[in-house]
Amino acid sequence: MKLFKKILFCAFMVAAYLYWQDNGILVTKYQYHNTKIPKSFSGYRILQLSDLQNKTFGKHHKKIVSIIQKQKPDCIVITGDLLDRNRTNIASAIELIAKIANLAPVYYVSGNHEHQSGKYEELIPLLKENGVFVLENNKESITKGQESITKGQESISILGIKDKSVNKNYQQVLTALSKTEKPAFQILLSHRPELLSVYSQYDIDLVFTGHAHGGQIRIPFVGGIFAPHQGFFPKYTSGVHQQNQTTMIISRGLGNSTFPFRINNRPELVVVTLAID
Repeated sequence: MKLFKKILFCAFMVAAYLYWQDNGILVTKYQYHNTKIPKSFSGYRILQLSDLQNKTFGKHHKKIVSIIQKQKPDCIVITGDLLDRNRTNIASAIELIAKIANLAPVYYVSGNHEHQSGKYEELIPLLKENGVFVLENNKESITKGQESITKGQESISILGIKDKSVNKNYQQVLTALSKTEKPAFQILLSHRPELLSVYSQYDIDLVFTGHAHGGQIRIPFVGGIFAPHQGFFPKYTSGVHQQNQTTMIISRGLGNSTFPFRINNRPELVVVTLAID
């Protein structure tokens, strides 16, 4: 009987740990410095949401919306896999979008799952109806500051590329999007972190990516075990990476897909605050 109780207790603790690992959202904060950032953007807060995979946090997304609201973002960027190809639920995804679009402007690029779900063409118009800036091989300017006769509003550029799975000419797209007549601060949204060596060839300062799910299972002092398109013990699963003049930030994501558990790898929201050196 005592042995049975011990086994039951251990099973309960393992289940509780796995539930916490899959549902206990962690907010990771970074401060990014660059002299190219316009003065009016000092302190500008960018919240990144990635790889939700149709997961819900709280009834009607109440938990995650509350966490996002507390971060007081100036804008929200979504770096793909809002949907999951195995359990696609557009209504649930759009319910979340409608709520967070009331908190800050939302910018979106696709991941592989939106295309593999077969629902991409249905999703995009719904995102636009809710005010989302869909950056599928295009860019937008974000402006701040007061207009005056001597000085107009300051701006930064935010670029986005459609996922590589359906975007075979993504390098030509990057060449066209990143061209600028003056030294401008440029942010890129892209689903895939393994392409850092490509991103760093262009005049891009800050890149937001996801896709790797943090390596799914993380070993202390080692990192993630496996990531799609990188294989075992991948290089790019989390955190900040730099090559040439380009800094890339990788979100560990929020949901799961084929493998149902996250271990030492809680769901993550990323908040980046822009700062002037």
